[in-house]
Amino acid sequence: MKRLGDSVLLVIGILAAWQVLFWIAGDIALTSPAATAAHLWKLLGTARFWENAAETARAFGLAVTISIVGGIALGVMLGLNRTSGVVSEPILIALYSLPKVTLYPLVLLCFGLGMSAKVAFGAMHGLIPVTIFTMKAIMQIKPVLWRTAHAMRLNVRQTALTIALPAVLPEVVAGARLGFSLTLLGVLIGEMFASQRGLGFMIMSAMGLGDIATIMAVAVFLSVVAIAANAVLLWIDRAIPR
Repeated sequence: MKRLGDSVLLVIGILAAWQVLFWIAGDIALTSPAATAAHLWKLLGTARFWENAAETARAFGLAVTISIVGGIALGVMLGLNRTSGVVSEPILIALYSLPKVTLYPLVLLCFGLGMSAKVAFGAMHGLIPVTIFTMKAIMQIKPVLWRTAHAMRLNVRQTALTIALPAVLPEVVAGARLGFSLTLLGVLIGEMFASQRGLGFMIMSAMGLGDIATIMAVAVFLSVVAIAANAVLLWIDRAIPR
Protein backbone atom coordinates (compact mmCIF):
# COMPACT_ATOMS: atom_id res chain seq x y z
CA MET A 1 0.00 0.00 0.00
CA LYS A 2 2.85 2.36 0.79
CA ARG A 3 4.38 1.73 -2.65
CA LEU A 4 1.02 2.40 -4.32
CA GLY A 5 0.64 5.61 -2.34
CA ASP A 6 4.13 6.73 -3.37
CA SER A 7 3.30 6.03 -7.02
CA VAL A 8 0.09 8.06 -6.80
CA LEU A 9 1.97 10.96 -5.21
CA LEU A 10 4.60 10.77 -7.95
CA VAL A 11 1.94 10.93 -10.68
CA ILE A 12 0.25 13.87 -8.96
CA GLY A 13 3.59 15.65 -8.68
CA ILE A 14 4.38 15.12 -12.36
CA LEU A 15 0.96 16.42 -13.41
CA ALA A 16 1.31 19.45 -11.14
CA ALA A 17 4.77 20.25 -12.54
CA TRP A 18 3.43 19.77 -16.07
CA GLN A 19 0.57 22.21 -15.40
CA VAL A 20 2.97 24.80 -13.95
CA LEU A 21 5.23 24.49 -17.00
CA PHE A 22 2.18 25.00 -19.21
CA TRP A 23 1.28 28.18 -17.35
CA ILE A 24 4.85 29.44 -17.77
CA ALA A 25 5.51 28.42 -21.39
CA GLY A 26 2.00 28.62 -22.85
CA ASP A 27 0.38 26.52 -25.55
CA ILE A 28 3.10 27.42 -28.06
CA ALA A 29 5.51 25.05 -26.29
CA LEU A 30 3.20 22.40 -24.80
CA THR A 31 -0.40 21.65 -23.97
CA SER A 32 -1.94 21.25 -20.53
CA PRO A 33 -2.51 17.78 -19.03
CA ALA A 34 -6.29 18.07 -19.52
CA ALA A 35 -5.99 19.22 -23.15
CA THR A 36 -3.44 16.48 -23.87
CA ALA A 37 -5.72 13.80 -22.41
CA ALA A 38 -8.65 15.11 -24.45
CA HIS A 39 -6.62 15.12 -27.67
CA LEU A 40 -5.26 11.64 -26.97
CA TRP A 41 -8.80 10.36 -26.45
CA LYS A 42 -9.71 11.88 -29.81
CA LEU A 43 -6.71 10.25 -31.49
CA LEU A 44 -7.57 6.85 -30.01
CA GLY A 45 -10.84 6.99 -31.93
CA THR A 46 -9.15 7.38 -35.33
CA ALA A 47 -8.07 4.59 -37.66
CA ARG A 48 -4.95 6.56 -38.62
CA PHE A 49 -3.58 6.43 -35.09
CA TRP A 50 -4.06 2.68 -34.73
CA GLU A 51 -2.55 1.99 -38.15
CA ASN A 52 0.59 3.85 -37.11
CA ALA A 53 0.56 2.21 -33.68
CA ALA A 54 0.31 -1.23 -35.30
CA GLU A 55 3.27 -0.42 -37.56
CA THR A 56 5.36 0.61 -34.56
CA ALA A 57 4.25 -2.50 -32.63
CA ARG A 58 5.31 -4.80 -35.47
CA ALA A 59 8.72 -3.18 -35.81
CA PHE A 60 9.24 -3.10 -32.06
CA GLY A 61 8.16 -6.72 -31.61
CA LEU A 62 10.74 -7.93 -34.11
CA ALA A 63 13.46 -5.63 -32.79
CA VAL A 64 12.97 -6.48 -29.11
CA THR A 65 12.93 -10.22 -29.90
CA ILE A 66 16.26 -9.88 -31.69
CA SER A 67 17.66 -7.72 -28.89
CA ILE A 68 16.69 -9.98 -25.99
CA VAL A 69 17.10 -13.42 -27.56
CA GLY A 70 20.22 -12.45 -29.49
CA GLY A 71 21.69 -10.54 -26.55
CA ILE A 72 21.19 -13.43 -24.13
CA ALA A 73 22.63 -15.96 -26.59
CA LEU A 74 25.66 -13.78 -27.35
CA GLY A 75 26.16 -12.98 -23.66
CA VAL A 76 26.09 -16.67 -22.76
CA MET A 77 28.64 -17.57 -25.46
CA LEU A 78 31.02 -14.81 -24.42
CA GLY A 79 30.51 -15.37 -20.70
CA LEU A 80 31.22 -19.10 -20.83
CA ASN A 81 34.60 -18.40 -22.41
CA ARG A 82 36.40 -16.04 -20.02
CA THR A 83 39.02 -15.03 -22.57
CA SER A 84 36.36 -14.04 -25.08
CA GLY A 85 34.49 -12.13 -22.39
CA VAL A 86 37.55 -10.18 -21.23
CA VAL A 87 38.52 -9.28 -24.81
CA SER A 88 35.02 -8.35 -25.95
CA GLU A 89 33.95 -6.35 -22.87
CA PRO A 90 35.76 -3.07 -23.72
CA ILE A 91 34.63 -3.37 -27.35
CA LEU A 92 30.99 -3.79 -26.33
CA ILE A 93 31.18 -0.91 -23.86
CA ALA A 94 32.70 1.34 -26.53
CA LEU A 95 29.92 0.40 -28.96
CA TYR A 96 27.31 0.97 -26.27
CA SER A 97 28.62 4.49 -25.59
CA LEU A 98 28.64 5.38 -29.30
CA PRO A 99 25.64 7.56 -30.33
CA LYS A 100 23.69 5.16 -32.53
CA VAL A 101 22.13 7.96 -34.58
CA THR A 102 25.53 8.51 -36.22
CA LEU A 103 25.23 5.00 -37.67
CA TYR A 104 21.77 5.53 -39.13
CA PRO A 105 23.01 6.43 -42.64
CA LEU A 106 24.88 3.11 -42.65
CA VAL A 107 21.71 1.31 -41.53
CA LEU A 108 19.77 2.91 -44.38
CA LEU A 109 22.50 1.95 -46.84
CA CYS A 110 22.43 -1.68 -45.70
CA PHE A 111 18.69 -2.16 -45.12
CA GLY A 112 17.02 0.57 -47.15
CA LEU A 113 13.85 2.38 -46.16
CA GLY A 114 11.01 0.57 -44.44
CA MET A 115 10.48 -2.05 -41.78
CA SER A 116 13.93 -3.68 -41.96
CA ALA A 117 15.77 -0.42 -41.21
CA LYS A 118 13.58 0.32 -38.17
CA VAL A 119 14.02 -3.19 -36.82
CA ALA A 120 17.78 -3.10 -37.32
CA PHE A 121 18.13 0.31 -35.71
CA GLY A 122 15.99 -0.70 -32.74
CA ALA A 123 17.93 -3.95 -32.27
CA MET A 124 21.21 -2.01 -32.34
CA HIS A 125 20.08 -0.09 -29.27
CA GLY A 126 18.92 -3.07 -27.21
CA LEU A 127 21.26 -5.92 -28.20
CA ILE A 128 24.46 -4.59 -26.64
CA PRO A 129 23.19 -3.85 -23.09
CA VAL A 130 21.47 -7.24 -22.88
CA THR A 131 24.70 -8.89 -24.02
CA ILE A 132 26.79 -6.97 -21.47
CA PHE A 133 24.44 -7.73 -18.55
CA THR A 134 24.32 -11.44 -19.40
CA MET A 135 28.04 -11.81 -20.09
CA LYS A 136 29.15 -9.98 -16.93
CA ALA A 137 26.74 -11.99 -14.77
CA ILE A 138 27.98 -15.32 -16.13
CA MET A 139 31.61 -14.30 -15.69
CA GLN A 140 30.88 -13.65 -11.99
CA ILE A 141 29.22 -17.00 -11.28
CA LYS A 142 30.67 -18.78 -8.25
CA PRO A 143 33.44 -21.26 -9.20
CA VAL A 144 31.66 -24.06 -7.33
CA LEU A 145 28.96 -24.09 -10.02
CA TRP A 146 31.57 -24.58 -12.75
CA ARG A 147 33.13 -27.40 -10.77
CA THR A 148 29.69 -28.97 -10.45
CA ALA A 149 29.16 -28.79 -14.21
CA HIS A 150 32.61 -30.33 -14.77
CA ALA A 151 31.92 -33.11 -12.26
CA MET A 152 28.62 -33.91 -13.98
CA ARG A 153 30.40 -33.87 -17.36
CA LEU A 154 27.96 -31.41 -18.89
CA ASN A 155 28.60 -30.12 -22.38
CA VAL A 156 28.49 -26.41 -23.27
CA ARG A 157 24.79 -26.39 -24.12
CA GLN A 158 23.83 -28.27 -20.98
CA THR A 159 26.02 -26.01 -18.84
CA ALA A 160 24.42 -22.90 -20.33
CA LEU A 161 20.83 -24.12 -19.90
CA THR A 162 21.07 -25.86 -16.51
CA ILE A 163 23.83 -23.96 -14.70
CA ALA A 164 24.63 -20.55 -16.19
CA LEU A 165 21.23 -19.11 -17.13
CA PRO A 166 19.34 -20.19 -13.98
CA ALA A 167 22.14 -18.71 -11.86
CA VAL A 168 22.04 -15.30 -13.55
CA LEU A 169 18.30 -15.03 -14.30
CA PRO A 170 17.79 -11.84 -12.20
CA GLU A 171 20.61 -10.09 -14.07
CA VAL A 172 19.23 -11.28 -17.41
CA VAL A 173 15.80 -9.86 -16.58
CA ALA A 174 17.41 -6.56 -15.52
CA GLY A 175 19.24 -6.43 -18.84
CA ALA A 176 16.02 -7.23 -20.67
CA ARG A 177 14.30 -4.28 -18.95
CA LEU A 178 17.00 -1.91 -20.17
CA GLY A 179 17.04 -3.50 -23.63
CA PHE A 180 13.26 -3.15 -23.87
CA SER A 181 13.37 0.60 -23.27
CA LEU A 182 16.35 1.25 -25.54
CA THR A 183 14.90 -0.86 -28.35
CA LEU A 184 11.66 1.11 -28.25
CA LEU A 185 13.67 4.33 -28.39
CA GLY A 186 15.65 3.05 -31.39
CA VAL A 187 12.53 2.05 -33.31
CA LEU A 188 10.92 5.44 -32.70
CA ILE A 189 14.05 7.30 -33.81
CA GLY A 190 14.15 5.15 -36.93
CA GLU A 191 10.55 6.04 -37.71
CA MET A 192 11.23 9.73 -37.18
CA PHE A 193 14.12 9.89 -39.63
CA ALA A 194 13.19 7.56 -42.46
CA SER A 195 9.66 6.16 -42.42
CA GLN A 196 6.22 6.95 -43.73
CA ARG A 197 4.33 5.07 -41.01
CA GLY A 198 4.50 4.59 -37.27
CA LEU A 199 4.16 6.68 -34.12
CA GLY A 200 7.62 8.16 -34.62
CA PHE A 201 6.53 9.33 -38.07
CA MET A 202 3.39 10.84 -36.50
CA ILE A 203 5.53 12.82 -34.05
CA MET A 204 7.86 14.04 -36.81
CA SER A 205 4.92 15.06 -39.02
CA ALA A 206 3.32 16.92 -36.12
CA MET A 207 6.61 18.72 -35.47
CA GLY A 208 6.68 19.90 -39.07
CA LEU A 209 3.13 21.21 -38.76
CA GLY A 210 3.64 22.73 -35.32
CA ASP A 211 0.92 20.44 -33.94
CA ILE A 212 1.95 20.48 -30.27
CA ALA A 213 -1.23 18.68 -29.15
CA THR A 214 -0.48 15.60 -31.26
CA ILE A 215 3.17 15.54 -30.19
CA MET A 216 2.20 15.61 -26.53
CA ALA A 217 -0.63 13.09 -26.94
CA VAL A 218 1.53 10.51 -28.75
CA ALA A 219 4.36 11.06 -26.25
CA VAL A 220 1.98 10.43 -23.34
CA PHE A 221 0.63 7.27 -25.00
CA LEU A 222 4.16 5.93 -25.54
CA SER A 223 5.12 6.83 -21.96
CA VAL A 224 2.15 4.96 -20.52
CA VAL A 225 2.89 1.86 -22.61
CA ALA A 226 6.59 1.92 -21.70
CA ILE A 227 5.90 2.43 -17.98
CA ALA A 228 3.33 -0.39 -17.92
CA ALA A 229 5.69 -2.79 -19.69
CA ASN A 230 8.56 -1.81 -17.39
CA ALA A 231 6.33 -2.38 -14.35
CA VAL A 232 5.54 -5.91 -15.56
CA LEU A 233 9.24 -6.66 -16.12
CA LEU A 234 10.07 -5.21 -12.70
CA TRP A 235 7.42 -7.42 -11.10
CA ILE A 236 8.94 -10.46 -12.85
CA ASP A 237 12.40 -9.39 -11.65
CA ARG A 238 11.25 -9.15 -8.03
CA ALA A 239 9.38 -12.46 -8.25
CA ILE A 240 12.54 -14.34 -9.23
CA PRO A 241 14.08 -16.03 -6.17
CA ARG A 242 17.62 -14.89 -5.40
